[in-house]
Amino acid sequence: MTVVGPFGLSVRDQTLEADIQAGLAAVEEGLLEATKSDVPFITDAAQHLVRAGGKRFRPLLVMLAAQFGDPHAPGVVPSAVVVELTHLATLYHDDVMDEAEVRRGVPSANARWGNSLAVLTGDFLFARASHILADLGPEAVRIQAEAFERLVTGQILETAGPSDGRDPIDHYLDVIAGKTGSLIAVSGRFGAMMSGADEAIVNILTQYGERLGTAFQLADDVLDIASDSHESGKTPGTDLREGIPTLPVLRLRAQAEASGSAEDRELCRMLDGDLTDDALLAEVLRRLRVHPALEQARRDTVRYAAEARAMLAPLPAGPAKAALEGLCDAVVHRAG
Repeated sequence: MTVVGPFGLSVRDQTLEADIQAGLAAVEEGLLEATKSDVPFITDAAQHLVRAGGKRFRPLLVMLAAQFGDPHAPGVVPSAVVVELTHLATLYHDDVMDEAEVRRGVPSANARWGNSLAVLTGDFLFARASHILADLGPEAVRIQAEAFERLVTGQILETAGPSDGRDPIDHYLDVIAGKTGSLIAVSGRFGAMMSGADEAIVNILTQYGERLGTAFQLADDVLDIASDSHESGKTPGTDLREGIPTLPVLRLRAQAEASGSAEDRELCRMLDGDLTDDALLAEVLRRLRVHPALEQARRDTVRYAAEARAMLAPLPAGPAKAALEGLCDAVVHRAG
């Protein structure tokens, strides 16, 4: 059993391991090349999060999906660079919106250089991703454009909140399908498509990525509450502090409304308070970490990961399929 990549996927096949390691190394080189500028300051800002590391979850999925065709096809690595650049660009923007101070264990770009430069750096990364994408053909451009539209729509829906009468949990699941599921679905799609895999396999890996993406975000929701900053790479309770209604909080509010528990209602009032107060945030985190709502969110994560695994059933057995199943397990493990 070998651990591949920062995400910690275990691979038992030496040939697959070598392919994935080589692919991820090529992606890393591609990311550094794509973030270079003639202006040294732009290079420094654009490479800030690249050099901070990260799970490289999306490129890993591209590499695994490519195993169902020719994994060495010329479009595989560039498409993996595109999805990771797009993801990185959204992080620069997200941190501005969330006023986050830490990302991947280092100061966020907005904390280091200010909001305006962080936003512009994110825009720079989007531009570089588009430049690479143009060489992959009009179909790839269309797929990425549709995914980016879904991503932005998800962010808008999150900012606007649920419409009157809409179940907040259903609304939230729509939000993360756009914000997270869309780009992870494209990762599976690009890997299979660029490798020349059959259309049926491309569709399977797209749907797999969509469901895995939802599970991945739900695991992050759990980590925002349950982990420390060393484990998650960002400040615990960042989403809570910014009032972002993550799934554990939505589960808590639904339970408080249904049961009328005095303790649950008190915790909801604390969540609605001034969580810029470090002591209050620490107390909210302490209570949430032992609340059944957090366990329910973990069960939701497991359910979506199981749906992703089920999508893989028609694929031929082999190391690549086993590794994709292992990604489902790895996502669940992140949520505890």
